[in-house]
Amino acid sequence: MLPPDDVQPAVSPAPQPAMVPMPASLMLAIATRAEEAGRLDEAEPLTAHLLRALPQEPRVLHLAGIVAFRRDRRVQAVELVEQAIIREPSNALYLRNISEMYRVVGRLDDALAAARRAVALQPSDPTILHNQAVIHQERGEVEAALTCARRAISLRPDMAGAHFAVAEAQLARGDYAEGWEEYEWRFRLPGVPPLMPAVLQQGIQQWGGGTLGQGTLLLIGDQGFGDVIQFCRYIPWVLSKGQPTVLATSTEMAPLMRRLFPDLPIVMNWSECPAFAAYCPLSGLPRLHGTRPDTIPPVLRIAPDTDRAALWRTRLDLAARAGDLGIGIVWAGRPTHRNDRNRSIRLTTLAPLAAVPGVTLVSLQKGEMAAEAAAFAGSGRLIDAAPEIADYEDTVAAIAALDLIVTVDTSVAHLAGAMGRHAWVLLPYAADWRWFRQRPDSPWYPSLRLFRQVAPARWDEPLAEIVNALGSFSPAR
Repeated sequence: MLPPDDVQPAVSPAPQPAMVPMPASLMLAIATRAEEAGRLDEAEPLTAHLLRALPQEPRVLHLAGIVAFRRDRRVQAVELVEQAIIREPSNALYLRNISEMYRVVGRLDDALAAARRAVALQPSDPTILHNQAVIHQERGEVEAALTCARRAISLRPDMAGAHFAVAEAQLARGDYAEGWEEYEWRFRLPGVPPLMPAVLQQGIQQWGGGTLGQGTLLLIGDQGFGDVIQFCRYIPWVLSKGQPTVLATSTEMAPLMRRLFPDLPIVMNWSECPAFAAYCPLSGLPRLHGTRPDTIPPVLRIAPDTDRAALWRTRLDLAARAGDLGIGIVWAGRPTHRNDRNRSIRLTTLAPLAAVPGVTLVSLQKGEMAAEAAAFAGSGRLIDAAPEIADYEDTVAAIAALDLIVTVDTSVAHLAGAMGRHAWVLLPYAADWRWFRQRPDSPWYPSLRLFRQVAPARWDEPLAEIVNALGSFSPAR
């Protein structure tokens, strides 16, 4: 039975050893190792303690900035690392890291200046040169990006990021010969998920374009939905070789691929995958095909399902709206896309379109950003069709019922292009390689028209161009 509260125990407890404070250098080392290993829940409290104890120590300020950046507290991160640089201005590591932070927050001039200072201090660091290459790429300075990336490769030949920077620059320039070869490094980039489960890939080589005898070739719809739409045009070329072929793709893409290739076996789960002798991602086919800008295969025309097309014509009967021009809009892509912060916009950015007389906007936006349509729809100039869109088959049918699509760089741009429909694509200043540089059209999709930013983060000019172009736009009804 426990004694009452006012009764002392007969035996005094053994004295506890005094707590010995951990040396700051040891705590900093532990916090640094935790951050580098991605254990932010462990690194953050240690770093916070160090920052309170040593608020002027540059190593602590730098580490606290790195942790804050990885926690998406970007303003705080930049301020902390800036303070570290003030106290230790010749530390190339601090300058290297803040150059990347500046790039991500859109301060490209500051990013380039910091990268150049870092290179001057540490010219043999390939990571600094790679960072500088990416900054030049986002500034639209493709030649400078190539120079920096090649220097990084000369210092570290197996640096995947630098090779991929060369690929993006060369593909954007239209130099497809080197571009496709360097593009193969994309699967070696840090953090990129494997193409397939290791157990399936073990001991099997990527297809080189030749014959496999009796074996089956597995094509894989890799990367995003737009990539599958863009590169599926190579499947007839593969099938022409007479090789037994299976396509592995997502549940979202499978219905479209089945209508394009009714005789091609398609699997949507790795557990359903048959034995195969070789594999190839769809995005690897242009290299094997030897594609150059003037030999891009024609797009495979996607047509809507007849019944769904009739349903969507009824849903979007714009004749009942006094003959308004029906414009489908998409303003945001997948947030996990590595360049989404540059390509996606807010719905309010498209407000100038709603002000054009005789226009009805139709939201085809899916995902989290679709919620923005609710407030905008109150203006009476927007129909929110997204709740009725269950899959890509619905998106195809909706596009077919509209006169024009205005979209940022998303899979809907690819889809409209594959349908041969009028689509105007809003592109960031440093657009993805597939849209080339400067040109207003696309050899990948002849029905698309490209509207580009004249400077990073500025959408006013391309939107003004679109509003102006609407004045002479005459759709085929």
